[in-house]
Amino acid sequence: MAELRWGGPALDLTFLLDADGPVCLVAVASADGADAVVHESARAYDPHCDQPLVEVSAIGHGRFPGGFRHVDTVMGRRLRYDGHDETVTFVGDRMLRIHQHDPVTALAVTSVFVHRPGVAAFRTWTELALQTGALVIDFVSSFASAAVYDATRRDVDGLSLVSAASDWVAESRWTTVPLRRCGLARIDRELQHHPPRSRCVVMNRGAWSTGEALPTGALVATDGGTDAAAVAWQVEHNGPWLYELGETRASAYLLLSGPTDQEHQWTTTVAPGAPFVSASASIAVGPAGAGFDGALAALTDQRRAIRLPRAADAALPIVFNDYMNTLMGDPTTVKLLPLIDAAADAGADIFCIDAGWYAEGHWWDTVGEWMPSPGRFPGGLREVVDRIVARGMVPGLWLEPEVVGIRSPLAGALPDAAFFSRRGVRVAEHGRHLLDLRHPAARAHVDAVVDRLVAEFGVGFIKMDFNTMPGPGTDRDGLAPGEGMLGHARALLDWFDDVQKRHPHLLIESCASGAMRMDYATLARLHLQSTSDQQDPVLYAAIAAAAPASILPEQAGNWAYPNPAMGDELFALSLVNGILGRLYLSGHLGRMSRAQHTMVREALAVHRRVLEVEPRTHARWPLGLPGYDDEWVCLALDDGAGMFISLWHRAAGPAQTLIALPEYAGRDVDAAVLFPAAAPGWSLEWDAAAGALRVGTTATEATARVVRVEPR
Repeated sequence: MAELRWGGPALDLTFLLDADGPVCLVAVASADGADAVVHESARAYDPHCDQPLVEVSAIGHGRFPGGFRHVDTVMGRRLRYDGHDETVTFVGDRMLRIHQHDPVTALAVTSVFVHRPGVAAFRTWTELALQTGALVIDFVSSFASAAVYDATRRDVDGLSLVSAASDWVAESRWTTVPLRRCGLARIDRELQHHPPRSRCVVMNRGAWSTGEALPTGALVATDGGTDAAAVAWQVEHNGPWLYELGETRASAYLLLSGPTDQEHQWTTTVAPGAPFVSASASIAVGPAGAGFDGALAALTDQRRAIRLPRAADAALPIVFNDYMNTLMGDPTTVKLLPLIDAAADAGADIFCIDAGWYAEGHWWDTVGEWMPSPGRFPGGLREVVDRIVARGMVPGLWLEPEVVGIRSPLAGALPDAAFFSRRGVRVAEHGRHLLDLRHPAARAHVDAVVDRLVAEFGVGFIKMDFNTMPGPGTDRDGLAPGEGMLGHARALLDWFDDVQKRHPHLLIESCASGAMRMDYATLARLHLQSTSDQQDPVLYAAIAAAAPASILPEQAGNWAYPNPAMGDELFALSLVNGILGRLYLSGHLGRMSRAQHTMVREALAVHRRVLEVEPRTHARWPLGLPGYDDEWVCLALDDGAGMFISLWHRAAGPAQTLIALPEYAGRDVDAAVLFPAAAPGWSLEWDAAAGALRVGTTATEATARVVRVEPR
């Protein structure tokens, strides 16, 4: 049995190459320095290959034993090693390709690993090909291994899954649950002579990749033992996905996947000239003792490594959007002109006209042509755009190009094949049809819309929304619905790439009823992510604080929508929500008092200070990941020289809390409120011996502050 070790500075992977069995990934570890020295505790793996590197099944070649799990595939167990090769990509990433084959079906399987030197993470996916015959594949893993578990354990006791549920206006609801409580039943494996068949599965269905759950997870120790092996992961697909945890006969496994037949009605045919590539996934390893925050820091580095860099993204402009708690989809020239002036006076860089600019009155089921409404803009939309430009801002527009309303003239102008359909009938959900971007007519339409808006109005920012969930997919051309969905999702990504090549200055925000499409297939390409449609700033605080667990802080578009009728504390809190992400400004700025307007400008000034360092920060949660209803919520961004910390107290009345910062223990620390700088009612006291910041507030309502902490 041979061993293959691969990685580099910050990462070390160990594979077992068994002539009589499939390849297995048996150790994943962070490394110390350029020599890739591995933490010894992570090297004590069992040389027995208990979990194949790839699980794959086809109709006629299922599982043994059978069940709901996606491991135990007959083909996965039959795979045999054919060799490997290593290359370096044009951006300096290391790439490893491990080749296997199934001797019964001749299916060629390649596992791809990509590593950015210096990042304690890797990206991986699976490629399938056949030279003769055909196979109907109903499942293939992007990643499968037992190596992410503490190798000294023989079971999952004492380990917990950190995961997040998601829903409209209730995104990023994180929980930590012991594996024994999230589905993994304890059985006597020796008595039963089989592995357990229970599983813990987190998944998402349909076109909203994060409509039910987030594709990010982590495995941590919660039994008082070491958490040196804390590992985090993300599935990188803008459609259906799942991850699954379970136990094998000898240990346990983590499996990551794109769409499946069982959960998502997906199958695909692999044949000569018709290969298949799975969704990608990234896995990150935290440093010794750093727990969840350390694993997420490594995953943050990985997110930055896989982004497709564009010069247009580097400026990190501040966007004003007229929608949230402001015009709410009812823009007109009369309403917009004073908002434009007020946004410019506040310091915004981009002014985005949100929904409604293209229609009179009720517009939900008539959209599709995206032509400016003459009733809303008697002098033309050009008049409004010219004011935006004259005030030194870039014009932006809300757009939902993937949908066509059922009452839109375009619904009859485009061919049936350009839309999602099931059994020959167009899918209609929420008053809309969904374009299938694999079709040339659909692609030509969305290209023409964006090209026209850029050419005619100089649009430099598009808020790209997606408010329709069309079920499992489209079965046009006899495909399984999930395969049609996958094809459209990949065509959408290709369209993103193509649009930005044609318009390199154009910034695109990902939005789908808030954050219903918050994945790194999308965010590797786009500029900004709306984190919610939540209109209550107090509820929004938990969403904003949790966002950097699943996306980069510099992409976390957190709404800040101060209202002139708010009291001072709530006004400030609504701005604090945005400062440690990408402050997405809204609100009736022109109706505010001078003091309120000054506070908005102060918030933007502090936010710009954060933006100067944000692309190299790592998020931390000194009070733990926020619960949706927690009284105290805390988010810290560590920039190496100190921390920016946002603190929210979401209940009425005086209160105190302790913010643990153990890395500063025994040192003198400067701690000060940055925003709002002159507001009373908060106290900060550093306890050097405890390595903790004592925080108190006397406010009688929900309140929040941004604090800067720097060691001397």
